[in-house]
Amino acid sequence: MSDLTHLDEAGRARMVDVGAKPVTNRRAVASGVVRMKPETLALVTAGAVPKGDVLAAARVAGIMAAKKTGELIPLCHPLGLDSVTVDLAASGQDTLRITATATVTGRTGVEMEALTAVSVAALTVYDMCKAVDKDMTIGDIRLDEKSGGRSGDYKRT
Repeated sequence: MSDLTHLDEAGRARMVDVGAKPVTNRRAVASGVVRMKPETLALVTAGAVPKGDVLAAARVAGIMAAKKTGELIPLCHPLGLDSVTVDLAASGQDTLRITATATVTGRTGVEMEALTAVSVAALTVYDMCKAVDKDMTIGDIRLDEKSGGRSGDYKRT
């Protein structure tokens, strides 16, 4: 029917069988941004948002979300992750950049885990700051790098 791995011969959704794939070290890096008013970003970086430490909460939320990716994304394999890091840093006067790195020793990649970590970290920033800035936008969520597995390495250019 198609070259899409999540569809069977009849076009029905299925979970890909990864049982025969070799176990390899896999790594994925994803990123995204939350754009906000400069005064909001100043509050975030100073730790002065009324709801608390936005950066710490978003970091933990992103890590927790990566661990739950298999429960959130249909047909995504649950993985025993080796590590997840979520970094948040001001970029310019109105942008908070979020970068997540996920690693696993397994039969399938961790791109979705890294992307989920970034997405939930960004939503956490929004939730914690919405009382002071309702004009925030979340965007540019993307895979930056991946390594390991049959399809080889990838790096956004």
